[in-house]
Amino acid sequence: MFEFISQNLATIIIFAVVLAVIVLDILYLIRSKKHGKNICGCSGCNGCCQGCDHCSTSHSEKD
Repeated sequence: MFEFISQNLATIIIFAVVLAVIVLDILYLIRSKKHGKNICGCSGCNGCCQGCDHCSTSHSEKD
C-alpha cells in the first residue's frame, strides 16, 4: 500500500487539489444562491444582463 502511494504521490496530490477546487466552487455557488445572488452575477433582469445566457434560468419569478 505504501509503495503504491509513494509511486503515485504526484498524481494523488494533483487529484486532491483539483477535487478541493471543485468542492469549494460548489460551496460558493450554494452560498451565493442562498444569499440571493444569481449565476450570472447581476441582481435582476432590469437591463444589467442583456444577452446573458443564464438570465432566463437564473432569476426567480419575482425579479
